[in-house]
Parts: sequence; C-alpha cells; structure tokens
Amino acid sequence: MAVLEVRTEGDEVLRKKCKEVKEMTPTLRQLIEDMFETMYATNGVGLAAPQVGVLKRIVVMDVEDGNQYVLINPVIEETDGEQVGDEGCLSVPGKTGTVTRPEHVIVRALDENMEEFRLEGTDLLARCICHECDHLDGVLYVDKVEGGLRDVEAGEDEEEA
Repeated sequence: MAVLEVRTEGDEVLRKKCKEVKEMTPTLRQLIEDMFETMYATNGVGLAAPQVGVLKRIVVMDVEDGNQYVLINPVIEETDGEQVGDEGCLSVPGKTGTVTRPEHVIVRALDENMEEFRLEGTDLLARCICHECDHLDGVLYVDKVEGGLRDVEAGEDEEEA
C-alpha cells in the first residue's frame, strides 16, 4: 500500500466530473487500498478518487463507527432532514466552514466486488456520503460554505471528509 498525494484546491482535476467504473481491475483494487492508506495517514474520514488524481467514481470512508465503506458509482437515492455543521476537506487543508447537509441519506453503490448495495447514513456518515459524492461531480464543499471559510485553530478536532 502507498500514501498518495492529495490534490488541493486549485488543481483542475478536482473540478472535473468522474467516469463510471465498468469493471474491477487489480489496478483499481490497489487504488482502493491506497486510498484507505492515504485517508488514514492524513486523518480524514472520507476520500474520493479525484482527490488523488484519478477521475473514477470511487469513494472510501471510515467515520469512526468501525466500518470501512467503499462506494463505487454511488447514487444518492434519498435524503431527509437537515443538519448544519462544520466541514473540512483534505483538499482544502487548514480551513473549515459551515455547510448544511441532509441529516439522513440513502445511497446506492457497488462494493469492491462490483455487487450492488444500499447504505443508509445519518449524522456524520450522511455528511460524509454527500461530501464525497460531490467530489465525483467536481464540487467542493467550499462551494456550499455559509459565511465563508475559517482557519482551523491549532488543536481543533476537525472532521475532514
């Protein structure tokens, strides 16, 4: 496994729409492993393939509930409610901002075996699903921030999606 370079705001790859994954390959399996390694090494809770320079519809997440999630070609099918909270992003280091997201989300995706499944999430998992799926369409959380970005204070426990 390898820690990959995380692309940061201003890199044009972050603003491009990703392509669907048609089949699982050894290269994509390695990418998924490397994405988890990168996410953990950078203290994130989610990472989308374009953040490491790959324009594929792949997301990895671990929001501290003990479960690792791989979402391939995710489609958000249902949202409900509203939550307002701070978000950060590995591609926008040192910044945070207030974003309104759904409180509850149901997403349909393929797993690493290309088997379809649905994932239901609330709270941080719902926020992470929405944040990472936005990345696949070239949208950054900074596009949705209410009231502007703030510098992350030293020692602040920021959740970076």
